Amino acid sequence: MAKHTLSALEAFLIFLLVMMTAVTVALLSLLFITSGTIENHKDSGVPVTQSPPTTPGSTATQGSTLTHGSTATQGPPVTTTPEPPLFQNFSGYHIGVGRADCTGQVADISLMGYSKTGQNARGILTRLYSRAFIMAEPDGSNRVAFVSIDIGMVSQRLRLEVLNRLQSKYGSLYRQDNVILSGTHTHSGPGGYFQYTVFVIASEGFSNRTFEYMVTGIVKSIEMAHKNMKPGKIFINKGNVEGVQINRSPSSYLWNPPSERARYSSNTDKEMIILKMVDLNGVDLGLISWFAIHPVSMNNTNHLVNSDNMGYASYLFEQEKNKGYLPGQGPYVAAFASSNLGDVSPNILGPHCVNTGDSCDNANSSCPIGGSSMCIAMGPGHDMFNSTQIIGGIIYQRAKELYASASQELTGPLAAAHQWVNMSNVTVWLNSTHTAQTCKPALGYSFAAGTIDGFGSLNFTQGTTVGDPFWDTLRDQLLGKPSEEIKRCHKPKPILLHTGELTKPHPWHPDIVDVQMITVGSLAIIAIPGEFTTMSGRRLREAVQAEFATYGMQNMTAVISGLCNVYTHYITTFEEYQAQRYEAASTIYGPHTLSAYIQLFRALAKAIATGEVAEVIFVGANPKNSAENQTHQTFLTVEKYEATSATWRIVHNDASWETRFYWHKGLLGHSNATIQWHIPGTARPGIYRMRYFGHHRKQDFLKPAVILSFESTSSAFEVVTS
Repeated sequence: MAKHTLSALEAFLIFLLVMMTAVTVALLSLLFITSGTIENHKDSGVPVTQSPPTTPGSTATQGSTLTHGSTATQGPPVTTTPEPPLFQNFSGYHIGVGRADCTGQVADISLMGYSKTGQNARGILTRLYSRAFIMAEPDGSNRVAFVSIDIGMVSQRLRLEVLNRLQSKYGSLYRQDNVILSGTHTHSGPGGYFQYTVFVIASEGFSNRTFEYMVTGIVKSIEMAHKNMKPGKIFINKGNVEGVQINRSPSSYLWNPPSERARYSSNTDKEMIILKMVDLNGVDLGLISWFAIHPVSMNNTNHLVNSDNMGYASYLFEQEKNKGYLPGQGPYVAAFASSNLGDVSPNILGPHCVNTGDSCDNANSSCPIGGSSMCIAMGPGHDMFNSTQIIGGIIYQRAKELYASASQELTGPLAAAHQWVNMSNVTVWLNSTHTAQTCKPALGYSFAAGTIDGFGSLNFTQGTTVGDPFWDTLRDQLLGKPSEEIKRCHKPKPILLHTGELTKPHPWHPDIVDVQMITVGSLAIIAIPGEFTTMSGRRLREAVQAEFATYGMQNMTAVISGLCNVYTHYITTFEEYQAQRYEAASTIYGPHTLSAYIQLFRALAKAIATGEVAEVIFVGANPKNSAENQTHQTFLTVEKYEATSATWRIVHNDASWETRFYWHKGLLGHSNATIQWHIPGTARPGIYRMRYFGHHRKQDFLKPAVILSFESTSSAFEVVTS
C-alpha cells in the first residue's frame, strides 16, 4: 500500500477525535460509576483460573461438569419458594410455559444491533417478550429451562442478574448450568444493558431502566412457567423453509473446501426444528422453533421498537392458538428462537447499488460509485414493514405445518453441562501432534464496513486484509498500539481495535465466556455465545452428534441456539476467516475460534454421555522424567475451593481410586496428559479444579540435558449433588 501522508485536515481531525475520545471516556467512566457496579465473572466470587501458555502443562481442553440435581450455592442464606408436589406416575415430562413483557424504553434510547448513530427509539410497533419453557423429569429430580427473549442478544450482566434473582427465590433449582437465555437477535430492541465497553459505546451508554425492565420480564416469564408446570409430552419435527434466506457473504462461503460444500444443497441452513408441547390430554401448551435467519427485515432507518420477522412469526402463532385474547395474552406460548444465523439475511432480493440498480454481490460488497455505502440488500416487500410480514409469515406457516404433523416423541432423561472458559487463551488440538491458540479479542477493519443489511458509517470495505496507515495512526494515538503478539495471532486480520488489550474505563470485550448444553432425551440444545455462520454451525452440530455417538448415544439431534448468555460477536470457519469479510473481522478470538468451540462443546457432550466425569487435557511431558526428580509427589490433584478461608483444599491425588491419569505420546516430542475425576456420589457440592504436575526434559545445544518441573491448573468448575 502506498504511504499515506497526513494532510493538515487529517491532522486536525485526529486532534479533534483525540479530544472527543477523552471526553467520551470520561463520560463513560462517570456513566459506569453512576449506573451501578459492573458484573464480571472474574469478580463474581467464583474462582476462575486463566489458561497458561502452550508449554508442558498448559490446558488443552478445560474441565466440564455434568449436572444432575442441585448445585452448591455461595453467599448469604436465601428464602426459597416451596416446590409444589408433582404427579409422578406418567410417561413424559412436567412442562411449564410462560410469557412476560420485557419491552423497556420505547423512546430516548439507542436500538441495539446496527450500531448506527442516531438510530434511537421513537415509538413502538410491537412489544417485546420473554418466553420461558421449563421441562422436568416425572419425579422432578432433573429439570432444564430454555428462555427465548425478543432482544438483540443476551449480555453477561443480564444473565448473571437473572440467575441471582432466581437463586433468591428458588435456591439452587434454576442455575447457570440448566437455564439457557437466548436472544432472538432483533435489531429493533433497546440497547443499554451491557457491561463491556464496546457494547456500551455501541448502545450509547448503560440504562438502568431498560436493564431492570428486561431482567424483571425474563424472571417473570420463568416464574410463570414454574407455576404452570403440568404433566405432558414433547414431540419433535424437522423440515425445510424455502424462500426466506440468502447468504450475505457467499464469497466467504466459497472459501470452504469444495468437498464439504458438495455435501449441502444450499449455502444457508434451511432446516427448521420445532418442539410441540402438549399436556397428557393433548391440549396445546407451547412451541419452540429454531431457524437460522437474521431478524433484519426492519432496516437501520427504523425507529420503532419491534421484534422483527421472528417476532412476527411468534405473534401469528400465538394469535392462532390464543383465540379471543389480545396479543401477548393467553396461555399458549410460541418462541421462534435464533440459530446459526451469522451469514444469513432475510433480504432475499440481494445486494444492489441503490444509485444504479446494478448488483453488488461481490467480495467487497461495494459499488463502482459510492462504495459500500451504496450496496444494500432489500427484502421482498414494498417496504420494510411488508418485508417483515412476508418473511415472518412464511416462517410461521412452515412451523404451523411441522407442528401439525409432529409425531416423534422425545423421551429420556434431562441433563445439563456448563463451563466457564478463558476464550482468549484456549489451546486447540488441530491433530494428535499440533496445537494452535485462540487470541485476545480484536476487531478487524471489515468490522467497520458493516454488511449488506446495514453498512458502516465510515469508508471501510469488506474483505480488507491490509491496514491503512491513517486509521492505524489514529488508533495508536487514541488507544495505544496493539502488541505484536495480538497482531500475529489474528493474521490475516488487520486489527482495527485491539479490544483484548483495552481495559479503560472497563474491559472492552469478554475473556471469560460460558459454554453450555442441555439435553432433552435425544435432543441436544447447544447454547452458543454469539453468531455462528452457516458452515460453522454445520461443523459444530456434526461434531457434537459424533461425540454423543462415540459414547453410545446414537441418533442425537443437535440444534444450535444462538446469542446465548454472553455476546462475543461472530464465529466463522478457519477458511472463511481468510476472506476477512464482516463476519470474519468480527470473529474476535482469532482464526481458531470455531475449532476451540467445537473442542469445548464436544467435552460437554462427553460429560453428558458418560455420567459425572470431569476431564482435562493438558499439553504434557513424558512421565518418566518425574521418576528422576522428586519435586512433586503426585501427577495430579483435585482441589475444592473453601469460601470461608478463600483457599483450595486437596481432596484427591493420583493415589485416589476416583482419578485417572493418561499419558498420550505424540510425534516430534509432543505429548498430552488427560486427567479424569470420576465424581463419586459422596462428593460435596461446590467449586473444584484439577492440577497437573510433571517434569520436562530441556536439552540446549552442546549442553547436558536438565529436568525441569512444571505445573498447570484447569479452569474452575462446579460439582452438584446427584
